[in-house]
Amino acid sequence: MRFAITRLCGGKALMCASRDILDLDMDKARSVLSELGPIKVDDDMMLVSEWGEMEITLYPQGKVMFHPLSEKEKAVEYATEILNKIL
Repeated sequence: MRFAITRLCGGKALMCASRDILDLDMDKARSVLSELGPIKVDDDMMLVSEWGEMEITLYPQGKVMFHPLSEKEKAVEYATEILNKIL
């Protein structure tokens, strides 16, 4: 899977946006994220979950934001792992 990577929050967060057009099943995404940690926000626009010390925000278009995280390679690894479980 290929991603466009964007630094956010003054470099404290990374967003991986799939270069493929995705329309995620958010019910399945909810199930996958809840295995990682508690869901903090659950609405039509996004899911926010805790994963250890990190917060994950997942959008239906296949964007995944990790906060705090500064290593691009880790962001791609985590996003690929999460999205492969959902797709």
